[in-house]
Amino acid sequence: MSSTAGGDARPGQPEDPCKAREVLGIVGDKWSLLIVRNLSQGPRRFTELKRAVDGISQRMLTVTLRGLERDGILTRTVRNVMPPHVSYELTPMGMTLREAAAPLLEWSIAHLTHIDTARAAYDARPDTPST
Repeated sequence: MSSTAGGDARPGQPEDPCKAREVLGIVGDKWSLLIVRNLSQGPRRFTELKRAVDGISQRMLTVTLRGLERDGILTRTVRNVMPPHVSYELTPMGMTLREAAAPLLEWSIAHLTHIDTARAAYDARPDTPST
């Protein structure tokens, strides 16, 4: 990575290519892409997302939704009815994230059984180090 002595990027170049880590931090956790995938079908309420994302706790869903909202991936809409109706929906940027992540999600589904088989074979080896 080239930069000037002061640490500034060259004109016309991104400020810091390593900032991609920030984006990976947004979507690289265990839950974010699953939530994005579920929201690609349209707005969802919290309880719908909780049912759709197997294994996520209520607290972790709340934390993940807040993070995705903060990063501009989704919007949260509150309708003042009784009881209040809160829904989540992907932003245009969130939809492009879904498009970019779709091949990775498809790959994971297609290869999950192979990964499970490889893990079982690895774990069964007598020379496998214990952690």
